[in-house]
Amino acid sequence: MNKNTLIGFALMALVLFGYSVLQQPSSEQIEAQRIQDSLIQAKKSEAKAEQENAEATYKAKALQAMAEDSTALFYTSFKGKEQHIVLKNDKIELSLSTLGAAPKKAKLLHFENINEEEGITLFEGNEQELNFLLAGKTTNISTAQMYFEPSEVTDSTVTFTATASNGGSVVLKYVLGKDYLVHLSLQVNALSGMFAPDYREMGIEWREHCRQQERGFMFENRYATLTYKEKDGSTDYLSESSSTIDEAIENRLDWVAFKNQFFSAVLISKDDFSAQALLSSIPEEKPKEDVGKNGVTYLKQYQAKLKTAFDPTGQKASEFELYIGPNDFRLLQDVEEQSTFNKDLELQQLVYLGWPLFRIINRWFTLYVFDWLTGFGFNMGIVLILITLLLKAITYPLVKKTYLNSAKMRVLKPKIEEATKEYNKPEDQMMKQQAMMRMYSQYGVSPLSGCLPMLIQMPIWIAMFNFVPNAIQLRGQSFLWIDDLSTYDPIIEWNTQIWLIGDHLSLTCILFCISNILYSIITMRQQKDQMVGQQAEQLKMMQWMMYLMPLMFFFMFNDYSSGLNFYYFISLFFSAAIMWLLRKTTNDKKLLEILEAKYKENKNNPKKMSGLAARLEAMQKEAEELRKRREGMNK
Repeated sequence: MNKNTLIGFALMALVLFGYSVLQQPSSEQIEAQRIQDSLIQAKKSEAKAEQENAEATYKAKALQAMAEDSTALFYTSFKGKEQHIVLKNDKIELSLSTLGAAPKKAKLLHFENINEEEGITLFEGNEQELNFLLAGKTTNISTAQMYFEPSEVTDSTVTFTATASNGGSVVLKYVLGKDYLVHLSLQVNALSGMFAPDYREMGIEWREHCRQQERGFMFENRYATLTYKEKDGSTDYLSESSSTIDEAIENRLDWVAFKNQFFSAVLISKDDFSAQALLSSIPEEKPKEDVGKNGVTYLKQYQAKLKTAFDPTGQKASEFELYIGPNDFRLLQDVEEQSTFNKDLELQQLVYLGWPLFRIINRWFTLYVFDWLTGFGFNMGIVLILITLLLKAITYPLVKKTYLNSAKMRVLKPKIEEATKEYNKPEDQMMKQQAMMRMYSQYGVSPLSGCLPMLIQMPIWIAMFNFVPNAIQLRGQSFLWIDDLSTYDPIIEWNTQIWLIGDHLSLTCILFCISNILYSIITMRQQKDQMVGQQAEQLKMMQWMMYLMPLMFFFMFNDYSSGLNFYYFISLFFSAAIMWLLRKTTNDKKLLEILEAKYKENKNNPKKMSGLAARLEAMQKEAEELRKRREGMNK
C-alpha cells in the first residue's frame, strides 16, 4: 500500500470522525433543542391522535357501509361467535379465525424467543390482518367482517364457507404443507349475478405490525423491510430507515413480503398482483425497554393494497401461497420447489447478500463453504474461524508475494537513499521519485503492489459484512463468552443512551478494534522500513490518523452482531500473525543477493528491463536535462 492510499484512508476516517465531533451541539443547544423537541413532539402526538381518530372513524364507516351493503345477501354471516382453527406440523402452528377466515397467530416451534423460551410468535391477534374485497354492482363484500363456517378440518387443511341468502357462497380453503408454506384459494359459487360483466379483479388489504424478535432494536430494524418481487424481474424493498409509501409500482408483482431480520411473512399470487400502494412506517422513537421486558414492541408497520385476478363465475379459484417462516437461504430454495405455481419466485432474495459483486462471492463461495462446514456439526464460532483460515490459505500465496515485494523495497532502502541523495531539494522531488522508480524496476521490484493485500481483503470483508448478520444459523448460537452470535455481546450495559455508543459495550467489538490497532502498527512499521526521504517523514505525521480508524470502527460496530465482530477480529489477528511470520522468516541478506543478481542481469541485458523502466529512464534523462538548463540559467 503506497503513501497516497494510506493518506486517502486516513483522511476519509478523519473527515467522518471530525464531522461527527463538529456536529455535536453544546449543552445549551441540547437543552434548547430538548425543549423545542418536546413542543414539537406534543404537537405531533396531538396531530397523530387526531389523524388516527379520523382514520378509525373513516374505516369504521367504510366497513359499516360494506357490512350494510352485504348484510341483505350475507345476513347470516354477520352474526356468529369467533372460533380459532389451528393448522400445525412439526415446524409451525398457524391459528385461523372464523371471523374473516384469516391468520390470527403464527408460532414457529423450533426457534427460541428473546426470553429463551421455545417457540417464536411472529404475530398474534390484530397484529396481522388479511382482507379480501369484492366489489359487486350493488353489494360489496369484505371478508374481514364476515363469520365463516369451518369444515373439512384436519391438522393441515380447513375450508371456510360464508353462505349467502340466495344459496351462493364465498369459500376460502387453507392447506398447510410440510414446512412453512400454506396454499390458500378463494372461490365464489352462484354469485356471478352480483358482479358487473367486466369485473375481473378483486382487492386485497394486508397489514402487519412487525414485532421485534432480537436483542438490539436499532440493529434488527436495519434489516426489517417491506420487500417485493416484480414479475419476471428482480426484488426491491422500501426504505428500512424511514417511513415510505410507494404508489408508483407499474410492473406486476409475484409476491410481497413483510420481513424482519430473520423471519418473514410472504404473500404469493398465482396470477400476479398489481400494487395500489405499499407502505412501511417506523416508530417515532426507539423503545426504552427491550422486547420481552414490558411486553411486545414493534419494529415497523407494514401495509399492502393489492389487486389480483378474480373469476366471478366461480369456475376458477383465485390462488395464493403464504410463506410464514425463517429467512433461511437453502430452505427458501426448497420452499420454492414446493410451490405449485411454476414461477421463478426467487424467495431466497429475502436473505440479503449484498451488492452484485459481493452477492456473487456470498452466493457461490461463502454459502457453499458455510454449508459444508456446518454439515460436520461444528459450533458456529468454529465455523467462522475455519472460514477465516480457508480464506487466508487461499489468499496466502498472493499475500506472500506482495510481502516479499515490500521486503525487497526494505532491503533496497539504503541503496535508494544513497542513489537519490542529490535530489533532496524540495524542487527536485519529482526527479527523485523518477529515479527511485527506475531503480526499483532495474532490481525487478514493483512498488505499486503494496496495496494488493488490502484490495484482496476488502471484497471479502464487505461480503461477510452482508452475510453474517443475515445468517439465521448464527441466531441463538453461543461460543465461548458469547451468548448469541447474531447480536451484540455486552460486557457491560446501562439504562441510558450515550451518544455514538448506545447503552452497552460489546466485547467482540473491542477485540476487533484492538486487533485493528495491532494490524495497523505492523503495517505502518512495514511502510516505514521501505519509505525513503520525505516519505518516511510524511508517514510519521499520518500515523495518528491511522490509529483513529479503529476508534471509528468501534462507534460503527458496537451495535453489530458479535459474529461479525468476531470474524473481523479473527481475520485481522491472523493477518497480523501472517505478516509477523513472514517478517521473521525472511532472510534479508539472501534477498539482497538475489536482487543484486537481478540488477546485474538487467544491466548486462537492457532489453530484459520492463517497458516501464525504459519509459522512466527516458523521463529521468529529460528531467536531468531540464535541471541542468535551470542551473545554467541561474548562473
